[in-house]
Amino acid sequence: MDCIGIICNSDLRESAALADRIRMYLQENRVSCFTAKDGEHLPETCECALVLGGDGTLLHAAKTVLERQLPLLGINLGGLGYLAEVEVGGVCEALDRLLAGQYTVEKRMMLEGEVVKGGQVIMRDTALNDIYIKGTGALRSYRFRNYVNGEYLSTLTADGVILSTATGSTGYNLSVGGPIVSPEAKAVLMTPIAPHSLVASRTIIFSGSDRISVAIGEGRTGPAEDIAFVRFDGSQGVSLDTGDLVRVSKSERCTNLIKINHISFLEVLRKKMSES
Repeated sequence: MDCIGIICNSDLRESAALADRIRMYLQENRVSCFTAKDGEHLPETCECALVLGGDGTLLHAAKTVLERQLPLLGINLGGLGYLAEVEVGGVCEALDRLLAGQYTVEKRMMLEGEVVKGGQVIMRDTALNDIYIKGTGALRSYRFRNYVNGEYLSTLTADGVILSTATGSTGYNLSVGGPIVSPEAKAVLMTPIAPHSLVASRTIIFSGSDRISVAIGEGRTGPAEDIAFVRFDGSQGVSLDTGDLVRVSKSERCTNLIKINHISFLEVLRKKMSES
C-alpha cells in the first residue's frame, strides 16, 4: 500500500499518541499517511483506514466511508472491542502484515432503515450493528406491531425492539439476552427489550432477504406523540409518534473489515468472553 488513512477518536487521549506513532512508522516505510476525525476528510488516494478507538469509533467510521467502500482496520483502545482486529501491543506487527499484503477483507452485512411519518419517508440511514426502537419512558408500556415482508407477525408489548445484524449480535442485542450469531451469517435478529410477556421474550432470527417493519402502537393511555425514538448504531435518535413506521432491510452496501489475524470467530469470542 502507498497511502493509508488514520481515523482517531478525539475523546481518547491515547488515540492521538498512537496516531503519531503509526505515522512515524509508516513514513519510515515510505508510506503516505493522513489523519482525520472521520473518513469523510481522508483523501481519495487512501487505500484503507486504521480506526483507533473502540467499537463505537469503528461504527461511526463505517458510515463515513460507506460510499467509498474503504476497507477498515480497527485498533482497539476501548473495552471488549469485538469489531477491532488489533490490540495496541500488536500494532507494528499488524502494519508489517498490512504493508506486505498479508491480509483479507471481510464484507459485513449492513442494515438500511427508513422512518415513515404520515405515509412520507422523513429519513434514511444505515447501521452495521443495529437499529433499535425504544420507548421514551413517559409511559409504562409500549406496543410495537411487527410485520415481515408485509405480513403481520405480532404485537409486542415491551420497552423496545432491537433489529441487529449478525455483527451486531455481540452489541446491544447481547446485553439484553439475545443470542450470539457468527458475523458471516446474513441474518436479521429481532430482540425485544424488557418484554412484558414470557411468550414474547425470545429473539427471532430472519433471513437477510426479509423486510421487517415496526409500527408504533398506542400507549397505555391512547395515541401519543414522542412515544418512542429510533437510533441507528446508537446515533442521535429520531422521535416516533403513534402510527409511525420504521422499515428495515438488508443494505445493498456493506462494511469492509481488514482481517490481519487468521483466527476463527470462536477463538475471538472465547477470548473476549474471558475478558468480560
